[in-house]
Amino acid sequence: MSNEHLIFGKLTADEFLTDYWQKKPLLIRDAIPDFVSPIDGDDLAAMSLEPEIESRLIIGDDYRVEHGPFDETRFQELPEDNWTLLVQAVDLWVPEVAKLRDYFNFLPSWRIDDIMISYAEDGGNVGPHKDNYDVFLLQGQGSRRWQICESDIGEATSKIGTSLKILDNFFATDEWVLNTGDMLYLPPKTAHYGVAIGECTTFSIGFRAPNSIEMLDDLATELLSRDLLPEHLIDPPLTARGSAQPISKEYIHQVKVMLLNLLNDDQMLGEWFAQFMTQPKYPTLVEVTEEKREAVLQNQSDQDTGRSYTHFVNGRKID
Repeated sequence: MSNEHLIFGKLTADEFLTDYWQKKPLLIRDAIPDFVSPIDGDDLAAMSLEPEIESRLIIGDDYRVEHGPFDETRFQELPEDNWTLLVQAVDLWVPEVAKLRDYFNFLPSWRIDDIMISYAEDGGNVGPHKDNYDVFLLQGQGSRRWQICESDIGEATSKIGTSLKILDNFFATDEWVLNTGDMLYLPPKTAHYGVAIGECTTFSIGFRAPNSIEMLDDLATELLSRDLLPEHLIDPPLTARGSAQPISKEYIHQVKVMLLNLLNDDQMLGEWFAQFMTQPKYPTLVEVTEEKREAVLQNQSDQDTGRSYTHFVNGRKID
């Protein structure tokens, strides 16, 4: 039996993970053969009228951003070309879109953030930019020209009149036109620029990549909720002469040791991480979307034999 993965052609999932995942881009022609998009521009426009659904319009060369929900008349007022409608987390609202997640079952399900879908008229784009997360760009209806730059061109900057961050110095090192069923994988921080060729829809399967500050903020909340016996600051060796001196490196070392001691609990860190990564994308809408994010944690133990596991659903430990 072949080990080739459905969306990777002759590549296996393990080969993709070893050679490409978070390392380098990969173009996959006909990743989903005979792909029929389960949603079109009219469907996305209808979704963007709903207050519960996150949506944006990106209009023109100055990348003017408008946030939904929109009025139906707004779409009658748009120019003939060079605009894009983005709708987040379509997989939470459309079961046929949610099924696309099955193609990515070689990765932990709790790593997937959402499936965003864009509809664009000819020339529509969101500017050259970088994302801080892995993304698979699956072409639905129509075609889109993708350019990427694998050189170091700095970070994107904010522009007057738009909330988008745009790369000023973007240039293409590779370029492809993607047609229905083609897919492009991009690792984090890969500069890219996609422009619609006529009307098109693009599916963006994005992955969660919280930054260290976000994690530390959430972890602090978790620590405060636990009945812990924290250490208190103890001075390093002092001298009377040092009383008027700046804070010494010995104090900083003492603080670092205290904080590291607090984190020296793999079971606690594992439970917090499982809770953190299974938080629903829209917690207040779970009853409507029926969103269910799950993870299983192998519990830490000093025992060499036997294993136990804890199940987490939507940020909660399930006993």
